[in-house]
Amino acid sequence: MVHPPETLAVLALALGIEAAAGYPDALYRAVGHPVTWIGRLIAALERGLNRGSARRRRLAGCLALALLLAAVALPALALTALAGLAGPLPALILLGLACAGLPAQRSLHDHVAAVEAALRTGGLEAGRRAVAMIVGRDPERLDEPAVCRAAIESLAENFSDGIVAPAFWIGCLGLPGGALYKAINTADSMIGHRTPRHEAFGWAAARLDDGVNLPASRLAGLLIAGAALLRGADARGAFTAMARDARHHRSPNAGWPESAMAGALGLKLAGPRVYDGTLVPDAHMGDGRAEATADDIARALVLYRTACWLQGGLVLALLGLWLAIAG
Repeated sequence: MVHPPETLAVLALALGIEAAAGYPDALYRAVGHPVTWIGRLIAALERGLNRGSARRRRLAGCLALALLLAAVALPALALTALAGLAGPLPALILLGLACAGLPAQRSLHDHVAAVEAALRTGGLEAGRRAVAMIVGRDPERLDEPAVCRAAIESLAENFSDGIVAPAFWIGCLGLPGGALYKAINTADSMIGHRTPRHEAFGWAAARLDDGVNLPASRLAGLLIAGAALLRGADARGAFTAMARDARHHRSPNAGWPESAMAGALGLKLAGPRVYDGTLVPDAHMGDGRAEATADDIARALVLYRTACWLQGGLVLALLGLWLAIAG
């Protein structure tokens, strides 16, 4: 099992590879993606185990989660051990390549930028189609400001659980930590919903996902606020909104990056939203204007790119500090 500073070196390489190349389409067509592999296993476990009373479904959900984590951890540990036999440099390259598929810096940027581009070139209907690729709310109910808010909220929330969180766990525990986090987060996205079918079965996945995202969500908010400071946005507003609003979000984690982004851009994000025809209440993040525009999406993407660079710089600084102390 690798440990810091090796895991930090692996993380730095993985973030660099993913930022430069993303996850190549040819590779996806050939072998799929780690999330798709995990998703198939979750779907199979759900089909086989999710039945009976609420109590039985909750116990079955705990069993399914345990089986999922074992199925993910064992090959990740084996690959880490095998890489270590090849020597330090080959191990770094192999594990860096393996971990590069876990964060999604480029993919998230491209999906949100597509919403901005669609609004500018195709208007509201094109924006609705583009934003439907990244959010679960009913797109036909969204006017143009709501489409823009949805894109910015998704950017902020997914910066936390799609980039900062896998990076955090890779930095702490290497490939096994990143892979286990991705399994937990994917399980939450697939079965962690409060629906009649999944409320009991997905209870364990939802609760565990809340726990493993706690440190990354706070760090993500700080990185967005730091990006605001560097880019001339409202850094003070970002910190104020986090301190005031983050704890009122219905998620224990999403409020931190969303409130930071809202404060930095002078927007009002979140609030009540409609999913599958059901109004879901939530607190507002930020106290600015609700009339977001495509220009605000562009400003949010600037902050996002800067926050990603800040995260990379932080990883390198921690790696250098660790090596200096160890040396």
